[in-house]
Amino acid sequence: MVAHLLRRVVLGATLGLLGPILPAQAVIQGEVSRNPNGARAFVVRIESTQGEICSGTLIAPDLVLTAAHCVMHQAGYSVVTVDRAFRQHRVQAIAASMHPDFVPGTTPEDQPGIDLALIKLAEPVSGDFVPLDPRGAGSIATGDSVHIAGFGVVAENRRNTARTLREANLVSIGSLQVANRVTVVTDRRRFAETAGAGACLGDSGGPILRGGPGGYQIVGVVSWSSGALQQNGRTRTACGGFTAVTPVAEHAGWIASRAAELARIQVGDAMPARGHRSDWMSRPGRQRR
Repeated sequence: MVAHLLRRVVLGATLGLLGPILPAQAVIQGEVSRNPNGARAFVVRIESTQGEICSGTLIAPDLVLTAAHCVMHQAGYSVVTVDRAFRQHRVQAIAASMHPDFVPGTTPEDQPGIDLALIKLAEPVSGDFVPLDPRGAGSIATGDSVHIAGFGVVAENRRNTARTLREANLVSIGSLQVANRVTVVTDRRRFAETAGAGACLGDSGGPILRGGPGGYQIVGVVSWSSGALQQNGRTRTACGGFTAVTPVAEHAGWIASRAAELARIQVGDAMPARGHRSDWMSRPGRQRR
């Protein structure tokens, strides 16, 4: 069953049978997060001055782990958190670092690099939030039950539904090699044959999780999504089928080393010497380099 599904994913990505494959931007067929001790304690929303929305995970009071394609544009970025009363708070991003292998401007199908990035906040969040430690991330094995959380839309044509934190349960069906290697997760009941739960517009960069309140573990970062294998009507969607995930454990070394460097940055500092062409910092009176 799993091998059959992955063969169909590969064929769909190669021949266009799945319809659009896009950077994942909301959790469809998910539930609104209402537990003050749940995902709101570490899942954040990333907004750009160009109007783009992504999701991310606090891994320190002033550091966010997200997808590289979420911060690859020349724009200003801010991060929105949700407190225990579900009130929203905005803080500016002052620096970001994409994985050095990531190639900006590519599509999910031909991206050869690692779709991960770190964002440095202008100030730490309060003690109301509980960052997750990516050093404890485990691997995602085929058949594992996982959890997705993000601020995306409930359907591609309903952009006004973004900015609300939603969650859903999914299952891993294994690894997929396109231009890079990702783990594929999908709705356990429908296995992407028909539209089910998964990532959509606005969920890119959000976490794939194990566990629950008091014991969450981040195991992946959402990269892109596709539509279901069977789609009705003329309009083909890029949501409701497969969700492609960058496994965190495989890149824990880069995350830890770059996080340590970004953690030392203060407002007005220069980017550390080992920076990459994809690194950027804000300057006084500027939101982007």
